[in-house]
Amino acid sequence: MKIKKEGSAINEQNDVVATRKKPWTVIGVIVSIVVLLSLVFMAMPRGFQMTHEDIGTGKPALVFIYDVNLVVSISQPEQMNIARDQLNDTAFFLIAKFGTVEGNQFIAEHSARAGELLLFDASGNLVNRQYALVSAEDLIQWLTR
Repeated sequence: MKIKKEGSAINEQNDVVATRKKPWTVIGVIVSIVVLLSLVFMAMPRGFQMTHEDIGTGKPALVFIYDVNLVVSISQPEQMNIARDQLNDTAFFLIAKFGTVEGNQFIAEHSARAGELLLFDASGNLVNRQYALVSAEDLIQWLTR
């Protein structure tokens, strides 16, 4: 004669309940991760073009001479992103990076130096140049004159 213990019956019931809850927990964790990643992705700044054929095509263009060895090369693109978001793409925000073919050609053509910002009007004429760091507010003033 087998005697079934009350404790094992309770454990079996708990296992069934835990098994039912487990898929919902996994689904909840996956959904949370997807939502978190999508929020992070939306908050990331958009990249900058490193080609310069847009200069002189009807909108002002701001070109930052990017050098990975300068600390300002971290901060200035952040300010450029803020200005770009406020101006709603009414200007081009570009990068000329040292060490790339396009960047080196642009830098040589305009006698630019690392950490410099060059502002071109809608016709492609160089109208202003200044060393970074330039705040987003100042960039907006440059581009809306």
